[in-house]
Amino acid sequence: MEQITVTATAGEHHLIDVESNLSVVDTEALDLIQHEHINQALSRVSGGWISRGNGQEHLTAIRSPVLTGAGGCGAFFIAQDGVSLRAPGFCNTNQLFDANTEQASRIEVLKGPNSTLYGSNAVHGVINVITPDAFNQKFSTVGFSTGPNDYYKGNYSTQFSNEEHAFLLYGNGSHDGGYKDNSGYAQQKINFIHQFQSPLWSTKTVIAATNLNQETAGFIQGFESYKDEGLKTDNPNPEAFRDSQAFRAYSEIKYQVNPTTLYQMTPYVRWTEMEFLQHYLPWQPVEKNAQKSLGVKASIEKQFEHFNWFAGIDADLTEGELEEFQGEAFSTTIPAGMHYDYTVDASVISPSTQLQWLASEALTLSAGVRYDKTEYDYNNHLSAGDACAPTVDNCRFTRPIDQKVDFDEFSYQLSGRLLLADSMSIYGQVSNGYRSPQATELFRLQAGQQVTDLQSEKMTSIELGTRGLLNSLFYDVTLYTMEKENFIFQDTNRHNISNGKTSHFGIEFTLNYMLPNDFYVNANGTFANHQYESSLLISREDINGNEIDTAPQHMGSVQVGWQPQARTRVELEWLHLGNYYLNPENTAEYTGHNLFNLRAAFTLNRHWSVNVRVLNLLDEDYAERADFGFGNYRYFVGEPRSVFASINYMFDE
Repeated sequence: MEQITVTATAGEHHLIDVESNLSVVDTEALDLIQHEHINQALSRVSGGWISRGNGQEHLTAIRSPVLTGAGGCGAFFIAQDGVSLRAPGFCNTNQLFDANTEQASRIEVLKGPNSTLYGSNAVHGVINVITPDAFNQKFSTVGFSTGPNDYYKGNYSTQFSNEEHAFLLYGNGSHDGGYKDNSGYAQQKINFIHQFQSPLWSTKTVIAATNLNQETAGFIQGFESYKDEGLKTDNPNPEAFRDSQAFRAYSEIKYQVNPTTLYQMTPYVRWTEMEFLQHYLPWQPVEKNAQKSLGVKASIEKQFEHFNWFAGIDADLTEGELEEFQGEAFSTTIPAGMHYDYTVDASVISPSTQLQWLASEALTLSAGVRYDKTEYDYNNHLSAGDACAPTVDNCRFTRPIDQKVDFDEFSYQLSGRLLLADSMSIYGQVSNGYRSPQATELFRLQAGQQVTDLQSEKMTSIELGTRGLLNSLFYDVTLYTMEKENFIFQDTNRHNISNGKTSHFGIEFTLNYMLPNDFYVNANGTFANHQYESSLLISREDINGNEIDTAPQHMGSVQVGWQPQARTRVELEWLHLGNYYLNPENTAEYTGHNLFNLRAAFTLNRHWSVNVRVLNLLDEDYAERADFGFGNYRYFVGEPRSVFASINYMFDE
């Protein structure tokens, strides 16, 4: 209850004072999990599911189905210290591998629409990776981990600090030979932090870089093929790969004019470059994309006797480019050569303001509004129109003419918190979120579509929750309902349109209970329904009223642990994923799974500590992700029982 959080508000607040839902995976949990993939850490977040692909690939779900394509990342605002990992119109479904989540201070997850705080893309949720406070890092460390399939990882951190300055350098490098044939990856992450503090000024400058070189394994096909011992390690796409590099630098500058007035500015630059084979398409083209961005987030916070006022403005300039090339012709309508080659200059300007009324010691009410102006300037570097020969009808790829497109959006948020006791509160929120169409939805067209007339996706949400501490039990329970309009999808004619409607409602809970004799139980879960509310032309059947595919109605996790002292911790984890449909017609289904993991961490002395993890303890046959495409059941296979071990050395201060 005393934990300081930043993602759910405009500044730092204790969890009991937050007026909306918020889940936190803290340092202790991250140190115990020692995750090889981000889904292992975020499985502790109610209402969230990071669906694991091969290597470091993943798809995200927060109060949503697992979304794919541009909508699979455009629906979520994913950030480090509040700075988006990718430019607003150029997201990537796998972008969480751009952040050093393994050595983060904590990961905060805000569920549901929050565009008033974060702007475009904060439709279904926000994932914010918080970097360490360099002043709090008192030791230098070095560590090594190993596991099956030639997995190994090295990590390090070193620091220096005095009363005014703190420096922290940390990072990790990992290699995985891959469970599947001809698969595996090598990944490196490095971060540098400098902090300065004085009575009036404070700064936190962060430089982060990542590199990923991956040999990607594709789906295996066939009904429940993930149970077939002869197919589990097959890689139908040994030629698939993904190479990705990312760089970010930003400086959070705070000027505390007086105890009631705070100015803050965060200028930033970011750069990403990626090349990969689209192995999930039968014709397997190669895509190259890159973005360069320059931006700033600026704000003022002012406290009055009974009011707190916040005003801010965000600005982002991005130059993005994309190429798609195919070496050999797949058919007359899917030719060899360059399918797309374009650049997009994008700008986003977004002012916002919030007013919080301290109505009494127990009651707090807030209201906020944001305006967002997004502009795209698209320049095609190839001939306009079809990519096929002039005599070919129904060409798969269409290149629109040069054009400028803009979107204007408003968002609002009304929230409140009533403190029933020192450690018990109820909270509620009415909010909306939006996302402007992504550049690929606007300009990478197919089947003769020359111009899109897409609207921004919009979500309206109502949530009501309660959190508190009752003796040794912490609880946080939230009930929500959400309606989405202008859902962007590709219809059966392969045209991008935006007249879809969906609904989402459910209940989420987080429980932490301290038992006698140093035992504890943590649990999180969600019961939800995600449904099509219009007859979308993504099927030749009427799907209005059907459940959305890849959207389990129930999922969650339970951790039972024993921590007799700070130096020892043993934990058994149960992961539950319910059944879900694989297609909009609701005719194909995955039955779900239950997994068990065992983790133990021991501090041997003031220098040495060890960590052992047994994943999939019962050696369950399961699919990390199930899919139905091009007439086939498709699966990313879950790995069998695996044992990982880590050793860490801490240097004297």
